[in-house]
Amino acid sequence: MTIERIGARGDGVARHEGKAVFVPFTAPGDVVRVRLARDKAELIEFVSRGARQEPPCPHFGQCGGCALQHLSDAVYATAKQDFVREALAHRGLDPDLVEPIRRIPPGTRRRARLAMKNGKIGFHQRASHRIVDMKTCAVLHPTLVAVVQALRRLGLDADVSLTLADSGVDLLIDLPRAPDLAVTEKLTGFAVAHDLARLLWRTKKDAPMPIVQRRAVRMDFAGTNVDLPPDCFLQATKEAEGIMRDLVLEGVGDAKTVADLFCGVGTFSFALAKHAKIDAVDGDQDAVAALRRAAAAISGQARDLERRPLLADELNRFDAVVFDPPYAGAAAQAKELAKAQVPRIVAVSCNPASFARDARALVDGGYRLVRVVPVDQFLWSAEVELVAHFARQ
Repeated sequence: MTIERIGARGDGVARHEGKAVFVPFTAPGDVVRVRLARDKAELIEFVSRGARQEPPCPHFGQCGGCALQHLSDAVYATAKQDFVREALAHRGLDPDLVEPIRRIPPGTRRRARLAMKNGKIGFHQRASHRIVDMKTCAVLHPTLVAVVQALRRLGLDADVSLTLADSGVDLLIDLPRAPDLAVTEKLTGFAVAHDLARLLWRTKKDAPMPIVQRRAVRMDFAGTNVDLPPDCFLQATKEAEGIMRDLVLEGVGDAKTVADLFCGVGTFSFALAKHAKIDAVDGDQDAVAALRRAAAAISGQARDLERRPLLADELNRFDAVVFDPPYAGAAAQAKELAKAQVPRIVAVSCNPASFARDARALVDGGYRLVRVVPVDQFLWSAEVELVAHFARQ
């Protein structure tokens, strides 16, 4: 069978007896022999090869972190754009509003969650609990890769979350039980030896607890320093964050009052605050508290926007609204925005499907979708970020 396109999960898509068949790690133009099992297929061999390149990482095909390293550059860029186009078309929205994807370089990802067991550390193999031992990574920032290599030597069984802040590496270790004195001393020495900003531990029943904090875990957002609370959300790359920030500012324009919903620690709030009065709202109390400590001039409110969205009457006092919800989207908040008369709305999303659902609600409420810009924040994965502009008709 012949692979026709790349599906939304990154698999190649072919047709067999009128049905779609999904073949991992294939590219458009590949002719393959497969073993079929329902709508999935096990690749047996390549008969001929299509729009492919040599993957840049030796772990590709085993490591579940990347799905698209084998695609030629042009096909890769088109596939990412098409993920967004297809999501919009599925909801009856104009796919031609989707612009070419904004790209970022390799080696820039500044956060990751990895598994560590039996002297191995890395991402899990696709659809498996097996850890692919990470010897190198073409996606992670080199500073994090170096810490990962050192962590292997600790000999712990744990999950680890790494974040590269402006002030250094923040490391959170999820352990099956609280560390004893020997483990605590070992981790303290590790933090010093590798110049970590902070090292914390956590179990399923415990909140993150510091083992050592050598300096503040700090980020600079538009010239304002924010101290990050443990395990808080941060955009995956600094480069993509900058692209999205500029697109958010373009979408807001000359608005003087802006609501920044799902604001986190202020990724966009501080840039917006240079030109407008900002009300920042998020369900994460620690994130909002960090934002407020950094800038008293920004009004910060902790509020669950899925259970208690800002109502249309509350929204109508703003010239613009920015919303950047988690992967599931902002169904409840979009419903209220659709009733409001806010002149401009900017949506940021890491999930084209939930974005398209929320965009449909806004368009049905009288908004016009002006532009959609994909951003390749999640390099070589099947995930894609986007920023979209809406205007009240």
